[in-house]
Amino acid sequence: MSTTLAIANQKGGVAKTTTVASVGAALAELGHSVLLVDLDPQACLTFSLGIDPEDLELSVHHVLTKGLDPAEVIIETEDGVDLVPATIELARAEAELLTRTGREQVLRSMIEALAEGEIDYDWILLDCPPSLGVLTVAALTAADGVLVPLQCETLSHRGVGQLLDTVHDVRRFTNRGLEVWGVLPTLYDGRTNHSRMVLETISETYDLEVVEPPIPKTIKFAEAPAAGRSILATSRSSKGAQAYREVAKSLVARSQRPKVKAGSAKGRAGKARP
Repeated sequence: MSTTLAIANQKGGVAKTTTVASVGAALAELGHSVLLVDLDPQACLTFSLGIDPEDLELSVHHVLTKGLDPAEVIIETEDGVDLVPATIELARAEAELLTRTGREQVLRSMIEALAEGEIDYDWILLDCPPSLGVLTVAALTAADGVLVPLQCETLSHRGVGQLLDTVHDVRRFTNRGLEVWGVLPTLYDGRTNHSRMVLETISETYDLEVVEPPIPKTIKFAEAPAAGRSILATSRSSKGAQAYREVAKSLVARSQRPKVKAGSAKGRAGKARP
């Protein structure tokens, strides 16, 4: 069965898109079939995988708002993953979907359409926009789990708390099976006391599982998008690439756990503690 994982944090600059591209490539290295879905109007994931959004005639916008068959927009990438790309047109989707009945279900419908067309993936990774709007809620509604990248340089308690509140609402109204898979520490600099302190307190602060290892802060991540590939291709032996390979293995193990019943203590979304 396919596993759909939303990568979400409404705060920008937390390595969310880097995580989607790198985890996707690492899962592909492990032999899994992977589909990445770019839900950010800035189309950073699309660009970072070597595709110029301005050259695209069809994108995820047409799937979500026009009912286009998602198979028509899927692009194969050099990293061994498939991509549903985004363009700036996606910025209009929030406004267009706001007035539609069942707007929270548009991504779930897209995934179901792929299955009906016998296009099967082991993993579908959703790169959520840096907001808690319609597209993020739709991603959470379609997902089996949500992974929260969290920058180790600063702890935005309020931001993560808002995301967890949204997850709680989604669990109540549109997706009772949604599970919080945990927090992924990113931009980690082990040389600084602050980064080490943040890493040590994440689990206690958010009452959530911490996915390890932490992703190190390195210039290699900035260089990868310029080459149109993930860091696993541009710097295969780097600490960043190795960290994402370990994270991918952790996520595979996590996907094989029994489902937690909605409403149970382990199934509830964590809360940021004051």
